[in-house]
Order: sequence, then structure tokens, then C-alpha cells
Amino acid sequence: MAKSALERLDASAGASEAQLVRINLAFAHALLADDEQAEECFRSALDLDMSRAPFARARLMLAYGGWLRRRRRVMEARTPLRIARDSFAALGVESWCERARQELRSAGEGSKSQSRTDWDLLTPQELQIAQLAAEGLSNKEIGQQLYLSPRTIGAHLYRIFPKLGITSRGQLRERLSVH
Repeated sequence: MAKSALERLDASAGASEAQLVRINLAFAHALLADDEQAEECFRSALDLDMSRAPFARARLMLAYGGWLRRRRRVMEARTPLRIARDSFAALGVESWCERARQELRSAGEGSKSQSRTDWDLLTPQELQIAQLAAEGLSNKEIGQQLYLSPRTIGAHLYRIFPKLGITSRGQLRERLSVH
């Protein structure tokens, strides 16, 4: 049933120049291919230009790595799975990143879960103020840049320091360089 639907999609897409259409059709062909043709389909899908579709590329890498792992080609599976995990992490798609980590664990490789950082606790404005303070700007200079009073900047820093577990601007600079 799915294969006949894919055939209808192929016919309706024709020789479409839309890159995302071609990528998704190639992905569908790889997923629905028989074991004998699947690897060739995955490889031809991976040969497409996906520079403007990083999520589609990561999704394809995850599927390919999973396919390799299920065929007991565990060592080969790890590379596309790592690429998928790192790509999903860079895109901020945590649920997909976790799927890639699970596949990697199944392939015998541990993968640390990305935990929330202290920086995730800051509001966007607090993060901006923290970055400016770490650059060495005074409360007055930060206030001038952000159109806030120096007292407001001080109040923000008063809330930022405990969130980050620090007590001085010097420590803020150190923590920011880790970020």
C-alpha cells in the first residue's frame, strides 16, 4: 500500500526541481525499499544536496544508521548515528536527538544526554546583560546600550548571579567563556 502511494507521488512530482520534494521522495524510497535495494537507495538519497535541509539530512542519517544497525553492521552504523545526533543537537530538536542517542546506545556506544545548562535558566535579556557585563562594561554602559537604568541592570545582575552560582563579574566572565 505504501509503495503504491509512493509510486503515485513519484508520478505526480515528475521531474520536480524542488529540492525538498526530491529529498523526501528519496528518503521514502530508502525507507520502503527491499533489503536488496535499500542500501543503494540510502546512498543515492545521501548524494543529494542537502545543504539547505539540515533536518532532512539528519533524519536520513538516523534512518540509515538504524537500518545498518538492524542488519548487524554496528560499527558502520555509528558514524551516521553520531552525525544525526550532533545535527539534531545543533538544530535544538531534543526529541530527535534523544532518538539518535537511543540508536547509538543500541549500537553499543554511550551518548551523554544534553542537560540544561545554567544559561538556559536566564531570560534572553538576562543573558544579554550577562554577556555585556562579562565584556567588562559597567552597569551605566550596559544601561545606555539597552536603554535601561543602571539600577535596573544591577537588579538583573542581582538575579543572574545566584542562578549561575557565582558572586562576581570575574566569575561571570569565566562562566561565559564555557558557554
